[in-house]
Amino acid sequence: MLLGLFGLFALTGCFEEDAAERGVQASAPPVEVSVVTLHPQSVTITAELPGRTVASLVAEVRPQVSGIIQKRLYEEGSEVEAGEALYKIDPATYQAAYDSAVADLQKAQAAVPSAQAKVERYQGLIKQKAISKQDLDDAVATLAQAKADVAAAKASVETAKINLAYTEIKAPIPGRVGKSSLTPGALVTANQDTVLTTIRTLDPINVDVTQSSTNLLNLIQSVNEGKIKLSGDNVSVKLKLENGTVYPLDGKLEFAEASVDETTGTYILRAEFPNPDRLLLPGMYVRAIVEEGVAENSFLVPQRAVSHNTKGEAVAVFVGADGKVEQRVLEIGDNVGNNWLVNSGVEDGDRVIVEGTQRVRVGQDVTAVEVTIDETTGEVRERSTSGLPVKPVAEADTQEVASAVRTD
Repeated sequence: MLLGLFGLFALTGCFEEDAAERGVQASAPPVEVSVVTLHPQSVTITAELPGRTVASLVAEVRPQVSGIIQKRLYEEGSEVEAGEALYKIDPATYQAAYDSAVADLQKAQAAVPSAQAKVERYQGLIKQKAISKQDLDDAVATLAQAKADVAAAKASVETAKINLAYTEIKAPIPGRVGKSSLTPGALVTANQDTVLTTIRTLDPINVDVTQSSTNLLNLIQSVNEGKIKLSGDNVSVKLKLENGTVYPLDGKLEFAEASVDETTGTYILRAEFPNPDRLLLPGMYVRAIVEEGVAENSFLVPQRAVSHNTKGEAVAVFVGADGKVEQRVLEIGDNVGNNWLVNSGVEDGDRVIVEGTQRVRVGQDVTAVEVTIDETTGEVRERSTSGLPVKPVAEADTQEVASAVRTD
């Protein structure tokens, strides 16, 4: 009997303890979570594509006449204007050829007045039948030959003048001139294979980027379905340099290739950028951020709020209208900054949890506190209730969040 009474008292004590614990849990306040309210907006769709810078104009300088280089007239690596002299070839032989051509022209011109006078005299004599018709025809032919000699001499003078001018090798385009491959005293020949120097126009400068044909088809499909509205003819392009910095000046898309490379399945896009400070040099590796279009009435969900379940589906946790936690599967598209562009799974006014998902479960009542997300870093910046900055997430919490994203 004593043992039975003792057991009864112990069991009664356990029931009382469980009841007390349940009372404490029932009286505990709802867990506080940070949320962001989602609204539809127009989102600029961009593509970050690899590419390289290319000079807008390139000219390889070669001699057009043969001779000995007397001097180099430019400073290597400097900027030159179109028509500026770069090299001087010994002009002695070409000057002599020009002078000879001028003398031949004068000789030919001297024969014209005599032939002209003879024709006029014969025309008077033929009326008097003092000469034969054949004599007049010969005089007319001689005059024509003299005039033809003058025309040929003028052409020879012009050719000699051009060759003489070619002894001064000039820049065909403006730009930055490279190093010289030959020095004064070197013998050059007309249209030789060896390039004397190369000029590259650096302002503006082109950027050739590669885009996959698959992305092109996806873009066209989205446009046809009305999900994306094209930006129009003036497509803006931004540039990210090799060291991660963003080029301060925007460029514009010039054209796209009309064919796809059979080996890589990509095609070329060319953008043009102003380069007044010559910061961009040909051959630099860059990443171009191209505005493909605008997705109207779209939703952006912070990336910190999205994880993946065991099926690999993108999921996010929301606070419903009744204040209870619910989880949804999202169809996500491109990343826009620190957000995901969501194609389905959200509606206007939905509140997505960005902090506190590890402390709640589906169906639990929570207290939602509206916060603001810093678009640059993706971190919580401030709470709308107090306006005070939010304390940084502790290191342990950060590790927990990262782990949850990897394993869910």
